[in-house]
Amino acid sequence: MNNDVLLALAIFAVVTSITPGPNNLMLMASGANFGWRRTLPHIAGITIGFISLIVLVGIGLTQIFQVYPLAYALFKIASVTFLLYLSYRIATTAPISSEQAAGQKPLRLYQAALFQWINPKGWAMALSAISAFSPEGSGYYGVAMVAAVFAAVNVPAAGTWVLLGTQLRRFLDVPWKLRAFNVTAAILLLASLFPILTSAA
Repeated sequence: MNNDVLLALAIFAVVTSITPGPNNLMLMASGANFGWRRTLPHIAGITIGFISLIVLVGIGLTQIFQVYPLAYALFKIASVTFLLYLSYRIATTAPISSEQAAGQKPLRLYQAALFQWINPKGWAMALSAISAFSPEGSGYYGVAMVAAVFAAVNVPAAGTWVLLGTQLRRFLDVPWKLRAFNVTAAILLLASLFPILTSAA
């Protein structure tokens, strides 16, 4: 992989990782509700889950969808179901000042990692990156380079959204403001279902 291709891959990784999507919306909501430190496992889970997705897509996992169309239908059902659950969880997060807030927990590392496997934006990113920057013949080296670049980009991109959420936290000191923020974030997360529901099976 020459320097020009590596630069193009880096730009692609930054743009796709920093733009809004289910992961980033959840990170922002977690930052606003739980703060930076408690959201670190969420960031780690996203990174681990997405890099493993890239690697397995790179070695041919997507052929399963072609051979077994039912697998793709099950993938869509799982995506919709989990995003509905996450939207509900965000919308019903208790305000910071309530007694219930201390007992609530942000998304755990394994939950964030597993979500990458049913995250439609994650699949689109992985498929596009592998097909564009790890062409046939590049073997495991091409896949490893794509995974390495995304690993380097993912943490600061995710951290940016958490930081945004923590900065918003100072303006959400009134319970009704935080509730309105959480409901808005949940609605935006539900809106991310549109590409799944309208995509061809």
